[in-house]
Amino acid sequence: MLETLPLVFVLGGLVLYTVLAGADFGAGFWQLVAGRGENAVRIREHAHRSMAPVWEANHVWLIFVLTVFWTAYPKAFGSIASTLAIPLFIAALGIIFRGAAYALQPGASSPREARIIQLTFSISSILTPFALGAAIGGIATDRVPVGNAAGPAFSSWVNPTSVLIGLLAVTSCAYLAAVYLAADAARQGRSSLERSFRRRALAAGLITGAIALAALLTVHEDYRPLSRALLSGPALVAVIVSAVAGVATLMDVYSRRFELARYSAAVAVGSIVASWAIARWPLILPGLSVHAAAAGHRTLVWLVLSVIVGGAIVLPSMGLLFRLTLTGRLQDGDPPPATAAPDMGRGVRESWSGRSAIAFLVAGIALLTAAEASWAHAVGVVCLFGFVVSEFAARLPLVVGQASSRA
Repeated sequence: MLETLPLVFVLGGLVLYTVLAGADFGAGFWQLVAGRGENAVRIREHAHRSMAPVWEANHVWLIFVLTVFWTAYPKAFGSIASTLAIPLFIAALGIIFRGAAYALQPGASSPREARIIQLTFSISSILTPFALGAAIGGIATDRVPVGNAAGPAFSSWVNPTSVLIGLLAVTSCAYLAAVYLAADAARQGRSSLERSFRRRALAAGLITGAIALAALLTVHEDYRPLSRALLSGPALVAVIVSAVAGVATLMDVYSRRFELARYSAAVAVGSIVASWAIARWPLILPGLSVHAAAAGHRTLVWLVLSVIVGGAIVLPSMGLLFRLTLTGRLQDGDPPPATAAPDMGRGVRESWSGRSAIAFLVAGIALLTAAEASWAHAVGVVCLFGFVVSEFAARLPLVVGQASSRA
């Protein structure tokens, strides 16, 4: 179990990066194809403002995925990073240029300079998800062998499956962005922008669904073992969940239930990532299983401890950031002041939660480091998750309360 837990963390981080940072990349796509005129200017400004509070924070998930995967499965990481060095380098350049362009955009001194910066931002927003999707396609179809640069430099990611998965990544990002931006426009009461992004969300959803179907057909011809795995067992459940959530999103967008659509769209795209990972289980690379690729026991123990303790700090912070963003309090001005009766029981609850968090943490560390039995390790992991929940319960009400009083 300990060998597989970091991979669960990696999958969770990859899903979060896809559905959160993916929407940021998609916003760049819509800025590129906005066209000309006053409505195009409003579309670009709306996309820029909606990304402002979160675009940098969303890359936390990519850093998390790389760090955990590198530490837990160094042999697999080295093989992937060396064989797929070109698409990963393209993705890294895209992230760098995109971030620089976003930061420089408000300081453009002329319309020509602004257009160059905007074009750099938009192209980078398309290249990055395409390159990452193509790299995933190479891994999924066993074109990345074990060993340092053991696979071909180009055909490992330039092949029918990789190209279609790269296109699917781009359209999925555009689809997520359109849904999120339509929801933001509806919340802000900007009806013209709501209509614009509603049309884009419906079109992008249909195109994404068509490309996903084409990708399944291509995988069937290109690499049948993956096709059989995707259409059977637990992976098929994830594929069905993705399809159902995608249809539900289109219905919600059509009915202007944008907040529901925001979450169903995330489920639809996240399930695609999950289906690929489940279909490959228990292999990471050809002939290299999760257990064979895992680092030593002590490394895995400290990695799991680091992730869980770090998550107790990062997750409430990210949750607060997104809560403030989704309620518009980081964009739409200060909310009217409100008063509330003091909660006399909150101090007791926070004290109890704090003591529980310490107990869970001590028990989890002891069971994972001192005990040898696998059942003790399982209980230790549960204790550490209990620590996260207890710490969250103890700290989040205080943080939210302070944020509310300052707003």
